[in-house]
Amino acid sequence: QVQLVESGGGLVQAGGSLRLSCAASGRTFSRYTMGWFRQAPGKERESVAAVSWSDGGGTYYADSVKGRFTISRDNAKNTVYLQMNSLKPEDTAVYYCAARPMWTISVSQQEYDYWGQGTQVTVSS
Repeated sequence: QVQLVESGGGLVQAGGSLRLSCAASGRTFSRYTMGWFRQAPGKERESVAAVSWSDGGGTYYADSVKGRFTISRDNAKNTVYLQMNSLKPEDTAVYYCAARPMWTISVSQQEYDYWGQGTQVTVSS
């Protein structure tokens, strides 16, 4: 069982930065692939980024955030981060972290077993 708690959301002007954190409980965090998803009002939840627990598994970024967002993890702190730079109004959404007990990355929310409660990110123009 893994419990996830996101933090770091807020209101920021376009062009600004935020860093989201997702703290995980459980002793096997290092064996979970972690993903960040977001859901904007009236839209479906979409994958933003993911990082494998395995060095060989790599990372994934949605095209819309490549070059602006960076996902990282600190297994010693049981925490995954999403550094978001050059934010745009279209990045406004509730951001969720999720955990998948496999080393392979997936962009499908159905393949993640555990979810946080979400944190609101609002980017003003």
